[in-house]
Amino acid sequence: MLAKPLPRILTALCAALVLVSAAPQRPRRVVSINMCTDQLVVLLADRSQIAGLGPNAGKAELSAVADKIAGLPVLGGSAEEILAAQPDLVIGSPATGDPRLRVLRGSGYRTVDVPSAESYAQILASIRQVAAALGHPERGDAMIAIMNRQLAALPRAPHGKVAAYYQRRGYMTGTGTLVDDLMTRVGLVNLATKLGKPALSQVSLEEMVAAHPDYLIMESATAKVADQGTEMLHHPALNGMKRLSVPQAWTVCGGPFYVQAAQDLARQMTRQRVSAR
Repeated sequence: MLAKPLPRILTALCAALVLVSAAPQRPRRVVSINMCTDQLVVLLADRSQIAGLGPNAGKAELSAVADKIAGLPVLGGSAEEILAAQPDLVIGSPATGDPRLRVLRGSGYRTVDVPSAESYAQILASIRQVAAALGHPERGDAMIAIMNRQLAALPRAPHGKVAAYYQRRGYMTGTGTLVDDLMTRVGLVNLATKLGKPALSQVSLEEMVAAHPDYLIMESATAKVADQGTEMLHHPALNGMKRLSVPQAWTVCGGPFYVQAAQDLARQMTRQRVSAR
């Protein structure tokens, strides 16, 4: 005699139980080993989940969450320290392959390798990836919704204004980078695009003067320091160019602080337009 088929409700319940048992448990001891993933973990995880952060987490010039990590453990970065923290999830970046992640993964530890984000779309993907790994996907969705609203409200620069992100020793940031994406977001044209420069190139003082962009964008600390590495940036030949500045900690990693960088650049441009009237 043939067995009777299970009632539909029982079948559905069995399927749900299989899915629940297959889903990874929310991690309880999370270690981040990179300052780019530090900011995502600090902003998205429960503090009780965080068992360790990378060695640069507390350095304000590099870490956008340095003021938020009081009481959280900061690790030196060695594999031994990571193992001593007894993690059930280790998060790192970039996805090109941190050797520590490979070793940990090979030893059976759960790891997440987050790709470097060079655009806003990639930032959102990183947020979703880390939020899901932490067991808080809804927090990632909420963060993204806020970021989208904030960016939608940005004032844009007058059409066609050109800017150069000029760094120590005359290096200029080019296309295909996070800074390039940020400049486009606030309505600026990257000088590197006009000159056909790669992602990173050295531009002489003479070449910069000849190009004469509407704005020079500098890392905030560099804009205030005059030394051998910054002498080109402070040369009198560039005095006629308007200056904008942005903290390195907001742009060194593709993450949620992209929005603060965009807002601050937009505010600076607005102030300069108003003061010029």
